[in-house]
This record gives sequence, C-alpha cells and structure tokens, in this order.
Amino acid sequence: MSDVVERTLSALPGLLGQHDPGAGPGGAGGPGRVSASSRLGSLIRSITALTSKHEEEKLIQQELTSLKATVSAPTTTLRLMKECMVRLIYCEMLGYESSFGYIHAIKLAQQGNLLEKRVGYLAVSLFLHENHELLLLLVNTVVKDLQSTNLVEVCMALTVVSQIFPREMIPAVLPLIEDKLQHSKEIIRRKAVQALYKFYLIAPNQVQHIHDKFRKALCDRDAGVMAASLHIYLQMVKENSSGYKDLTGSFVTILKQVVGGKLSADFNYHSVPAPWLQIQLLRILGLLGKDDPRTSELMYDVLDESLRRAEINHNITYAILFECVQTIYTIYPKSELLEKAAKCIGKFVLSPKINLKYLGLKALTYVVQQDPNLALQHQMTIIECLDHSDPIIKRETLELLYRITNGQNVIVIVQKMLDYLKESKEEYAIINLVGKIAELAEKYAPNNEWFIQTMNAVFSVGGDAVHSDIPNNFLRLLAEGFDDGKEDHQLRMYAVQSYLTLLEEEDKLYPQKFLQVMSWVLGEYFSLVPDVDPEVILAKLHSLLKKTFVTSETKAWIMAAVTKIASHTSCSKTVDELIQELSSSLDTCLRQYAFELKHLCEDKALMKSLLPFDASCTDLVVDASLSFLDGFVAEGLGHGAAPYKPHHQRQEEKLSQEKALNFEPYGLSFASSVSSSGVTGRQSPTGLSFGSDTSGNSAETGHKETNTLKLEGVRKLWGKEGYLPKKENKIGKGNEPQTVPCGSLLAGQVGEPPALQPDPSASLSEEDKEKQQLASTLFIGLGSSAGVSLMGKADTATQKFKRKSKINETQPLSEEASHLQNSAASDFGPLLDTVPINMEDSEGSMCTRLRKASPCSSDFVEDNLAFEAPQSLRSSMLDDRLSANRLSQSSLFADSNVEIFQPSPSAQCESASETLLVPSLPEELEELPHSEVVGLCQSDALALHLCKVWTDDSLLLIVFVSNKTTSALCAVNLVFEETEHFQILESATSQFPVIEAQSVEHCQKGMRMNKVCTQAILSGSVAYQSETEAHLEFSVTLSLMDFIRPMEMTTEDFGKLWLSLSNDVKQNIKMSSCQDSLSAALDTLQQKLKLHRVDIIGNEGILACQLLPSVPCLLHCRTHSGMLALWFRSPCAALPDGLLYQCQKVMEES
Repeated sequence: MSDVVERTLSALPGLLGQHDPGAGPGGAGGPGRVSASSRLGSLIRSITALTSKHEEEKLIQQELTSLKATVSAPTTTLRLMKECMVRLIYCEMLGYESSFGYIHAIKLAQQGNLLEKRVGYLAVSLFLHENHELLLLLVNTVVKDLQSTNLVEVCMALTVVSQIFPREMIPAVLPLIEDKLQHSKEIIRRKAVQALYKFYLIAPNQVQHIHDKFRKALCDRDAGVMAASLHIYLQMVKENSSGYKDLTGSFVTILKQVVGGKLSADFNYHSVPAPWLQIQLLRILGLLGKDDPRTSELMYDVLDESLRRAEINHNITYAILFECVQTIYTIYPKSELLEKAAKCIGKFVLSPKINLKYLGLKALTYVVQQDPNLALQHQMTIIECLDHSDPIIKRETLELLYRITNGQNVIVIVQKMLDYLKESKEEYAIINLVGKIAELAEKYAPNNEWFIQTMNAVFSVGGDAVHSDIPNNFLRLLAEGFDDGKEDHQLRMYAVQSYLTLLEEEDKLYPQKFLQVMSWVLGEYFSLVPDVDPEVILAKLHSLLKKTFVTSETKAWIMAAVTKIASHTSCSKTVDELIQELSSSLDTCLRQYAFELKHLCEDKALMKSLLPFDASCTDLVVDASLSFLDGFVAEGLGHGAAPYKPHHQRQEEKLSQEKALNFEPYGLSFASSVSSSGVTGRQSPTGLSFGSDTSGNSAETGHKETNTLKLEGVRKLWGKEGYLPKKENKIGKGNEPQTVPCGSLLAGQVGEPPALQPDPSASLSEEDKEKQQLASTLFIGLGSSAGVSLMGKADTATQKFKRKSKINETQPLSEEASHLQNSAASDFGPLLDTVPINMEDSEGSMCTRLRKASPCSSDFVEDNLAFEAPQSLRSSMLDDRLSANRLSQSSLFADSNVEIFQPSPSAQCESASETLLVPSLPEELEELPHSEVVGLCQSDALALHLCKVWTDDSLLLIVFVSNKTTSALCAVNLVFEETEHFQILESATSQFPVIEAQSVEHCQKGMRMNKVCTQAILSGSVAYQSETEAHLEFSVTLSLMDFIRPMEMTTEDFGKLWLSLSNDVKQNIKMSSCQDSLSAALDTLQQKLKLHRVDIIGNEGILACQLLPSVPCLLHCRTHSGMLALWFRSPCAALPDGLLYQCQKVMEES
C-alpha cells in the first residue's frame, strides 16, 4: 500500500501543474511564475500555521476574493482556470462556499483539454448535487463526451453520470450508455454498468427494459464488469427474488470460481480471493434460497467450501464467515451446514477480541429466531456481555435479549433495558431502546400496574427524544380500550392515580411529552377517581401552567385538559383565576384559549355537548364536499363570479396564453432512444396549446403516500420451534412423540438442553451464582418443551393488551405473505392522488356483473398467469427439514411464468383417479375471456385449481376444489388473505359443507386493484376435515393488466379530460422493424394492453384505458425518427408508470 501512496504523492504535482513552462524549479517562467502545486501547498501551509478559527476564516475569505477576481477576468487562460479550480476545491472541502466558481467549473469541463477537462469534471462532481439547476448546462457536454472516440473522455463522462446525474436527464444519455455495454474496453463496460446501477436506484422504471443487457454484463468475460453487475442484481433480487431464480446456477458457478482462486491475483486482499465479491454473492444467494429447497440445494456445496476456505485469521475472512452464517440460516436448512455455522457463531461469541464478540452477538441475534436453543448454549457469555465495558457490546446484547423476550422474562429484560437507558447519553440509542421497551410493555405486560409504571419510566428517561408515535400509540391504546371493559376501567384509573401522584412533587422536572400525556389522561378520565376532587386536579394543572420550563405546546395540552374538566364541574375558582390570568398573557394562543374557555363556561349545556366524557374514539362525520357553502357559492355565481378552477387547470390556461419557449428537440443526433425531459412538449394531443407545471416523469409524484408507522393488528407467525414454513397442520395428531430440538442436534446432544443439565453450583462463587440466577430468569421459555415463544412469534398465551377494533381496520397480511408482496410487487404509491372521475360503486354481487368483456390476447394470458409454490408443501418442523437433506422426487417445473406442483411418488399411484377430476368453467363463463385452468396446490386428499376470467368491471378468480379421495370431505373452508393491493368485492371466505368423493366444487371471487403495482401476491388457505383437520396454503400472482380495460370516448372528450389530469410521465421507445408505422405500433398496444384507440391525426395517435372500476389513463403517441414518443396522463400518480413499463415490455417483445 505504501508504494501506491508514494506514487500518488509524486504524481500530484504533475496532476496540478504539468505542461506548465514555469512550474518546476529552474523553469523558464521567471520568479513570478509558480506552479499550481506550489500555490496550493502555500495555501495549505498557511492554514495549518494558523492558531484560531477566526484567522482561518479571514485567510480563506481573502483567498476566495482573489480567486473570484481571477476566474472572472476575461484574460484568464484555461491553464490558470484549472489551477484556480484546484484551490476552490480545497476551500469548498473546508466548508466555505465558493458558488461563484460553479459555472466556471462547468465551462472548464466543456472547453479544456484532457487534463483541464478532468479537473473541471472533478470540480463539478464535488461542487454540485444531483438536483442542482446548473447541471442542465452539463448535459450536452456529457452527451458529446460519451460519443467521443477518446477513452479518457468517455470514462470521465461515465463517472460524472454515475455520481451526480439527475433523474430528469437520464433519457438524454441512457441510449448512449446502453451502447457502451458492448464496448471493446473493459473499463468502459464496467463504468457503464455502474452508471446503470445509479439509474436503477433513482429511476428504476426507466431501465426496466434493459434487464437482458444486465444478464450479459453478468456473463462478461471481464471479472470487473461482472462484479459491477452484482450490485444491480442484489438490488433487483431484494425487490423480486422469484424473478431471478433461474440465475441461481450462474451465481453459484461464479462463487465457486472466486472461492477456488480462479480470478486474477489483482482481486486478492490479504491472500483472500475477491472478498467483497464473495460477500455480494452470498447475500444474493441468501435471498434466492429463502424457503426454497430446490434452489437451496444448489448452494450447499459452495457454502460448505466457503466456510472451509475462510480460515485465515483476518478481519476480511471474519466478514465472509459472518455472511456465510447469515446465508446458511436464511436458505432452506441443511443439518451439516447449520452445525458448522453454529460452531462459527460460538467461536465469535467466545472470542476475547471485542470486534469478534460483537460479530458473534450480531450473528446470534440474527439466527436466534430460527434456533432459540443456540442462545441457551451461550447464556453465561451473554450475561457477561451485559456488564461489558464496551457500550456497543451492551447494546447488541440488549438487542439479542429483545429478540428472545416472552411473557415469562419480560420484566427482567425490560429492567435491563431501562438500566442501560438511564446510563446512555446517545440520542440514537435512547430512541431505539425506548421504542423497543414500549413495544415489549404493550405486548407482554403481566398487569396494569407494571405497564403504567414502565411507560412512565420510558417517558421520564427517554425525555423529548421519544418518537411521537410512542405517546400517540399509548394514548390511543388507553382510548380504544381492550376486549374487557373491566380491564379498560382499571387501566385508566391506575393511570390517573399514577399521574396525580407524580404531580405531587412540586420541583420535579418532567419531559414535555410526558406532561402532555399526563394532561390528556387527566382531562379525559379524571372522573374515574371519585375520591379526588376535580378542583384538586385543576389546581395541579394550574400550577403547571405557571412553570417556566413548560413550553407553549404543552400549555395548549394543559388548557385542553382544564376545559374538559371544567365542562363537568358547576363552578370553579381555579378556572376563574386561570381565565383572569391568561386573558392578559403575552402568548396569543393562551389568550385565545382563555377567551374560548370563558365563553364556554357561560353556557354549560353547550360545553357538555361539545366535550362529552370518553368520546375520543367517537367517529366524526366530516362534510368533505363543504356543502354548507353551497348557498354562498350560488350567491357568488349569481352575482357574476367566475367558477372555481383547480390550480393545474389555471396553470395550463396561463401557459397556453403566453409565448412559452418550445423545448421540443428538432431531431435526434443519435439513433437510440432519447426521452424528452420533464418540460418538453407543450402541444396537446387534441391540438390545443398548453403547458404543465407538473409534467415530467412521475417518479416524484408517485411516492406521495405517507410513511407513518402502523402498529395496530400486528400478527405473530413464529412457531415455538423457530421460523418454520408450514406443512399440512394435522391438528388431530397431538400425541405424537416429541422431536429432537435443533439446538440439541447442533450441540451433538439428544438429551436435555444445556439449561436443564446438572447444575454444578456447589463449587461456584457468589458472583457466578448470581449470573446463573439471572440467566435462569432471562432465558426462561427458550427450551424445546416450553410453551412460550420468541419475540415476533405466535405465543400460545394471549396478548395482555389486545386492542378491540373500534374502527374498520384491514386484517394484516401474514409475515410470509408480506414478504412475498414486498419481493414481487413494485409499489407506486397511493391509488388516487385526486378524486377519481365518475367512480362507480364497487359493491354488489358478482352474479349480476358478468358481461361480455373485450377480447384478450393469449399473450396477455400467458404473461400474467403465475402461481407460487404452496407454502403448505413445506415441512412443519425444523427437525423434519433437517432430516430431509435430499429433495424428494416431487419437484416444481417451470413453463413460461407458470409454476405447477407435481404430486409425490406416493400420490402417483392414484393418478388414474386424479386424471378424472379435470375442472372446467361453468357454461355461463365459457364465452368470457379467460385463462387456462392451472393447479394451485394439492395434498393426498384435496387439490386446488384456478382460472382467471376477465369481465368488463372486475377480474373473476374461479377456484376449483377437487376431492381426490373415495370418501366425502367435510367443512371445507377457503379463505383469501386481505391485502393492501387488492379489494375482494365479496366475502373473502367460501365454505363447502360437504364435497363428495371424486367430485369438484368451485367458487368465484371478484377482484379489483386498490393500490397500483406491476404485480403482487394474493395469498390464501383452505382448511378441510378428513380423518383429521388439515389445511393448505396457496398464493396467486395478479398483474396490473388484469385490471386494465378499454375506455371508449370521443376526441373532444379526450381533450377535455387531458387538461384536467396532472400526473404524467413521458418516454421515447425505439420502434422495431415490424412496427414501421404509427398504426402498426398502436395496433400492438391496443391488442396486448387492451387500450381503446380514440383517433389518429398524422403522426400522432391517442388511446384511452381505465383501471377498474373507473380510473382513467390517457396515452398520446407520436412518431419521429424511428422513435415512438409516449405521454401518459392519469389522476393516479402511479398508474402511468405501471402502464409505461407494460408498453416497453410489449414493444420489445413484438
């Protein structure tokens, strides 16, 4: 490394001042000529010699003044400008603004030679951020340099593009960067992949059409290009792992070559072959192999080899081992690998080195949910880490305890967290721990008193650093109550008593948020404590108002509480004094509160009706249409007032009347596609001239949904044996012999777990005995026979505070279904940003809704019909999964996008009878457009098939339930899980009392899309009664195109609707040879995307469609130079992005 540093230092003068005749010693420039490196060195030496910050500021300001005069002089040469840029960079790095030099840095990048251009690009990348307005001036230079034959210029342009290029300017350079993927030089291809990775992060919809080129980069002959492509694939696999399962073999092969040392020695680091490449590959494999035995089997050998070879004692090998452990516990398990991974974790945890101990605790925290007994093996080490001198070790140990919390150890663990919270001074640690304590207290509180005392400690110790969600959720919990009315009363009463006791201490300083919580509770539930006079409570609140440390916001909460209490008292001297004092307050808000309180007290009947007792959860009826203003509006219109126009419509009309600049390019300077920027094109598809202040790519407007935390209704899906995929749940088999726990297998034991072994406490010291006693309380409930479960898993005991649903809350998804949705669905934000036009009523019976739908192509059917392998086919116990090291002969095969489960050999003997159970659509649905009938899941007794039927107003899912046995199946119950993406028009449950032997029943569900996404998973399950109770789980992939229908309208209606829509997105697509005309391209879009062709005028065409039931989306198409310019508009911000992706896909495939 030292030789690299030496070469860098020796090259620095050449970088800053080479080709300068007077630069070096003995140069011919004379005494007045000094090199750039000398001037920069003189500046650095002057700054380091200073003794105060004030002197530094004075010197830098003098330097900036001198530089400003130099760069602004018309006689300044490019060589001198380069020198000034270097000094400006140094001043900017010290934190002093030099914005006057930004434009000159862009000029230097445009006009200079290679060396000067390099300094200019460097200055631009350091000075400007990706949203800076001056970057618009750099686009033409970047495009020119990307087309240059000089490799250095191309490299510099690619580097700038991958660093600071904004999202709106991506279409201008994307075709050129795509071409660079086939460049002959490795460095160009690698930098092009890095630029595309940046594009994928900031605008993924703009690079979705070049995923095939990413695959070519993965197979590139240069290892550097391949390594760069892994960053893109890691991001894409995180979002949708099922779409890249076919690349598992490629990733495994690459990792084998890397581990085997097949790459060049240049990739080695401390004799370890390409360690960062190994880490990237291990993360990708972990995502691909999760809950997939077939894919995981391909990885077992290479993971074993990676563990074996990473034995060098160096930090980088420890990082590889950590990633290996995470991957092994993420994919479908194998007993030998789990045992080796457990040994690695043990070595880390027991290491005397702090870094390795932290790594071990981190790994243990990750795997403890799958293997709780592993924590029991190291319980004494974990106890010692609680008292470790390093705060990071303490914090990670508390994180581990948080993961293993249950109803039996919650008191001890929460107390340990509170102890650490009182000592900690770090704001991040406080915020993190406070949230965890509040969650544990609500989930596992043993009684009301402990819960209130714990929350009081959280508010007191956490202070104002507590996130606002915590007091809000606490107050909501008190207000909504639980399933037991008696519990509600006791909890609220104890809270009031607790807060009155705390307010007895006159000089105690409480955080503002804690005072706000106290005020709300006292004002809402003061009457629950009949032995306390309301006048006493008013006096306490009055004294709080006089405190100087109480903020204006908290005083508003206190005044609200005083008003509520005063509404239930006949007269109060304290209230009268308070009104008199605050009427002359300098705080305007307090004077307003006093004025309102005074007038309310004059009318007690009105006051009681406005402030009823315990009405915080009462639903309020809000007139969103403001109908009470109809008379005022009618009167104004009658007097000649103009009707109201939305803001965007006023902007459109204003711009159409002005002589606006036309940013539409005359033509393309290169053959590939270039998208118009967000402000291009002011011409309406109907011939009306208009502009839009919101035009451009809607990626910005597509993320308007709020990111508020939703804590209600959390479902826990962890079994007591760890995180287990579910098999058929045989409820009747309750007397089966108990299996050997996973922890015992890893430890080489079949008998008692470590916590139950004989206790040699007779020879232990008092300190060791205390540690063992603490361990017995912390790790209670983690044994294989214990009835409690881990944090985040389904407890057998009911939750202490179980909220009752006073408002309509959708049933949350299961954890696994949520994961599938996150990986498969590309969310685009809320469904509607504005009120939909002519929105139809979505309720009603589907039996009256079946009408002839418009034709649907077979390509669409094949492309959108995809099913996930059933969850019920996996093992129900971790030990069963460990024993099933080899895949059974039952397998999954892929045909296009359809995955169908084939029966195991034990079931194939019944194939003769099974083939007779071929489901078919009812006669009334046969004439409607529909997909093929495809299998969902099956067991020895029952099989599920599904068919999609597309109607005019919904998507029908026809589910066939087949009884494969020779006896009747009873109490068959089919349930679809509710999701945020889809709306089930009828009940989500279908019941079949009896399904006769060798017969098929069916049900149908009408579906609509609530939240726009390209595709998402709809999960469900079917329970039935055979010899015992059992159930199967299944999932169906639904696409956006399942819910798109043509929208018929005239050209005039199209023009009016176009002006009223504000969310739009534009993109240019290259037309293929078969699409030589606009009519051919529109035919392709009309057939495959179910769009309605409104009109064609010259080289422009307009189409319309709607997202069911009635969310319109309009499309304007225009051809120029072999390109098809697409312009979408819709009231839904996410819909144009989704349809643009489908258009790109269709045009490429045609």
